[in-house]
Amino acid sequence: MKHQHKYDENGKQLCCTSEEEINNKTNKQTECSCTDNGPENHSDDDGQGNSAKEKSTFQMFLPAIISLVLLLIAIGFDHYFTQSWFTGWTRIVWYIVAYTPVGFPVIKEAFESIRKGEIFSEFLLMGIATIGAFAIGEYPEGVAVMLFYAIGEIFQALAVQRAKRNIKLLLDQRPDTATVIKDGNTIDKKASEITIGEIIQLKPGEKLALDGKLLSDNASLNTSALTGESKPDTKQKGETVFAGMINLNTVAQVEVTTAYLDSKLSKILEMVQEATAKKATTELFIRKFAKIYTPIVVFLAIGICFVPMLFVENYIFNDWLYRALIFLVISCPCALVISIPLGYFGGIGSASKNGILFKGSTFLDIMASIQVVVMDKTGTLTKGVFKVQKVVAVDISEADLVKYTSALETKSTHPVGTAIIEYAKGTEKNVTVTDVEEIAGHGLKGKVDGKEILAGNVKLMKKFNIIYDPEIDTTPFTIIVIAINQKYAGYFLIADEIKEDAKEAIHSLHKINVKTVMLSGDKQAVVDAVAKELNIDQAYGDLLPENKVEKVEELKLKNLKIAFVGDGVNDAPVVALADAGIAMGGLGSDATIETADIVIQNDQPHKIFTAINIGKQTKKIVWQNITLAFVVKGIVLVLGAGGLATMWEAVFADVGVALLAILNAVRIQRMKF
Repeated sequence: MKHQHKYDENGKQLCCTSEEEINNKTNKQTECSCTDNGPENHSDDDGQGNSAKEKSTFQMFLPAIISLVLLLIAIGFDHYFTQSWFTGWTRIVWYIVAYTPVGFPVIKEAFESIRKGEIFSEFLLMGIATIGAFAIGEYPEGVAVMLFYAIGEIFQALAVQRAKRNIKLLLDQRPDTATVIKDGNTIDKKASEITIGEIIQLKPGEKLALDGKLLSDNASLNTSALTGESKPDTKQKGETVFAGMINLNTVAQVEVTTAYLDSKLSKILEMVQEATAKKATTELFIRKFAKIYTPIVVFLAIGICFVPMLFVENYIFNDWLYRALIFLVISCPCALVISIPLGYFGGIGSASKNGILFKGSTFLDIMASIQVVVMDKTGTLTKGVFKVQKVVAVDISEADLVKYTSALETKSTHPVGTAIIEYAKGTEKNVTVTDVEEIAGHGLKGKVDGKEILAGNVKLMKKFNIIYDPEIDTTPFTIIVIAINQKYAGYFLIADEIKEDAKEAIHSLHKINVKTVMLSGDKQAVVDAVAKELNIDQAYGDLLPENKVEKVEELKLKNLKIAFVGDGVNDAPVVALADAGIAMGGLGSDATIETADIVIQNDQPHKIFTAINIGKQTKKIVWQNITLAFVVKGIVLVLGAGGLATMWEAVFADVGVALLAILNAVRIQRMKF
């Protein structure tokens, strides 16, 4: 297709632009009322959306319907209802009238292309072929070729509209207005006019228009527009909420912290729209190929028509011209030119629906060939939050051990102490804590309800000559050992919690023969323990950022395709070095969207496998279309040049290949990942 669309800051579609103008930001004056083949209704759904859509589709098909009816009547007069008046100029004019609704737009496009310097276009091929058919008296074939070509173009336009639907769903997540609280009253205000610091009231079922800070005690939100996951996410007072989230329960209030155009969803939409303009290597090759292929086809057709004059005794010009016209019809590259970009567009749309943002179709190709996935540990495979994983109490109840320890830890600001307090869930209240002393590098000493409590690492126990369980020395994770009145009382095992789907993610990657490597700055013992639990192939700990770069360089020396998964900020050098840089949890960080090639909007490691799978399926579909087009066209080209195929067979083969390729391309949008 020859046109794409742009959107303004409100998500409203703007005028169609050519591929060469797609990055031109100046065309933002008027709303779009055109598609690649005809007018399209872009009005919002107001209860009449369906009828508007049907009317638009009918308008697209109307010229073809008129042409088809006139063609069938003419064929009927030619073969079944022979009339004396349907001869000579009457017959010619009738077929010209039948040709005009579908042929005139194509001839016009051919002249426009020539005027712009693009002489050898598919429009020129179809124009020459059909006008040539008229010149040798093959009027029905001339009309039929253009008619079926037009029908194929309409189906292409409908397929592109369908492919855009997933991205348009994202556009629909940005409300144009929001309810603002001002001087104790509520007023409706355009979202683009709301300023930072204003307070939005969000009713149940409403979508948030701008990013902000939750002022209500809590709110349950549907985040599917941003993450692809419909599971509700509960936010607490003070937490950040993003445009596009849907409030599920009670009325909530949000203080705006980001301008409308700078919201997270706006940036995501901008990235997805730009991604459709960044072409994959295969896509670029086909476009270059078509520019070379089309003039070659035209000159070959000329050769088929005139060269036999030198070698064939009974040379008949009309017969060889007819063969040349068949050659032109079947050689039209439209099946490749539309189905391949459509396949990549569908892949990007399917990925965005699953909460995965590709920054261009080229990364779909790269992900399809990934051999090694290198992952950071913290924030990628683990949650990056210290949690109490295990409590062991000796000669004391676990409840009392938790109560005394958490009470003492309230006097510390160490993250480990915070993990114990969260685990205690308030049991430390109504407990007297006195004489607290922090021993640097060891832990805490103090009195809780008159009992002397020691809480710290094994060095603290050794300092006070307290005998503890020797198995503690062999544990790779953080251990807080407790002594009460100079006697060992148990310990807390604290570790970074592994994400729920991390094990499934690694297993899925192994199933498609992708090797897994984990790099981390944590101590090697901790890294080994996590790797063993998740069954990761190789794991390296005690690494600085430059050490991570060295490890990736070692893998690249083996000519392996590598994807690196991290936070996209601290690991920027490794992200740049890898063939594909993937940012986890991009929802919370602007920098991740800027740094990575692919952004996974939530924190699910399994989406790494999903991204690879979408890339593989997209590439598979694209190459199926390429193979289908070349094989069928090659066969019919030979048959046509040899006089064994008619123009009817040529047009059915051409349109049939195009439609099969289109149907195959849109298949990815129906796939479940």
